[in-house]
Amino acid sequence: MIVTGSIGRRLTYLLAGVAALLSVLSWWMVSELAGEAAERTQDNVLAASATAIAETLRSEQGEVRLELPYSAFSMLGSIGEDKVFYRVTADAGLLTGYADLPAISAPPAMGQVVFDTGSFGEETIRMATVSRVVLAGAEPVPVTVTVAQTRNGVAQISAGLSRLAAIFSVAFFMLAAVLSAIAARKSLKPLNEIAAAVSRRGPSDLRPVERDTPEELVPLMASLNSLMERLGQSIRRSEDFIAEAAHRVRTPLATVRTQADIALRSVGDETQQQRLRAMIRAVDESSRSAGQLLDHAAVAYRTDDLARLPINLADLAKQTAAALDASAAMKDISLSLETEPVQVTGDPVLLENALRNVLDNAIKYSPEDTEVKIRLTKTAEDARISITDQGPGLGDGPARALTERFRRGNNTQGIVGSGLGLTIVEDVVSAHGGQVDLKTRDGGNGACVTLVLPL
Repeated sequence: MIVTGSIGRRLTYLLAGVAALLSVLSWWMVSELAGEAAERTQDNVLAASATAIAETLRSEQGEVRLELPYSAFSMLGSIGEDKVFYRVTADAGLLTGYADLPAISAPPAMGQVVFDTGSFGEETIRMATVSRVVLAGAEPVPVTVTVAQTRNGVAQISAGLSRLAAIFSVAFFMLAAVLSAIAARKSLKPLNEIAAAVSRRGPSDLRPVERDTPEELVPLMASLNSLMERLGQSIRRSEDFIAEAAHRVRTPLATVRTQADIALRSVGDETQQQRLRAMIRAVDESSRSAGQLLDHAAVAYRTDDLARLPINLADLAKQTAAALDASAAMKDISLSLETEPVQVTGDPVLLENALRNVLDNAIKYSPEDTEVKIRLTKTAEDARISITDQGPGLGDGPARALTERFRRGNNTQGIVGSGLGLTIVEDVVSAHGGQVDLKTRDGGNGACVTLVLPL
């Protein structure tokens, strides 16, 4: 399986990226609006100041007179520590103020306030200009009032609001990132629940998954249930094949073995007898190998759906020994049984199979007129079934290697075997949470195989 990343992380990053974009956009909008609002405030104050100055214009003795009102400049001081400039012209002549103050690009209509931005000295200024007519005697005199102010205060206000907007945007992004992670986890919760429901099932539980499913996961659920149905059919066909193969293979081989025995007794020629003995040996090897291959396959399927039943190991050991007593008697081997009451939980068929394989090996490799001991003990944590024989032992190689498939010791030449017996034993005991201990007796005379099972 190739892991290409987490959907949850991808969804979180995607939502966080959207939140970051929205945060930047909101910061830009707030900054722009803040700057525009500050400029509009300054324009309003400039317009009020210019209008206040224009309203104080009067005519005395045929001349235009002006007294600058203090309030016109005090309201400009509320914006910040900016410099204020002004100029009042009457009939194109300077009445008061800064003569070099730049003129606006388009002269205003009478009574209308016009705004413009320019530079005065080395500073940028914002100007408001208003015009009105004053009667100086009988002649109307056009008067223009221009009030200007530097933009440092507006820039400071805009920068302050921009910083505040940036702080709120960062806070919004962090909150949105946390919520994105929560939303991604919540969105994937149905998928995790389906995965958990499937993982809690046993290996043989291939029933369709029936759960409330979001619309987006319906195709996945349908495909999963279809796969489980096909897998169940495949397993059932395999089990049927194993059962049928066991019958089809063992029966003809047993027939051939019987006919070969009969032929051996009826043939007097030594050469023919040797050929028949070789044939009987080949049939025995084939029969045992086929039988253990099928047993191994059956054990593999059964361990996937391990039964959990109470088992009296003493009774199991007695029954298994009784089943193999005839085979032992053919070699004058006695089976010694020493047990105590021990009960475990497991699959009785598999445990009987494992114990039978160990006993069968002990009988097969033991010389005639010897003894095979079966001893059942228990500790505070586990039960132990030890089978000890007087055969050639486990060979010179590592004992654990004998549990590998088709692996036999280097001292088993001339003895029929498939190399699967201890493999079956290892699979069964491991499925029950136990272990197999393999030892050669002191002096190399015999082997001791111990099945350790948790109580």
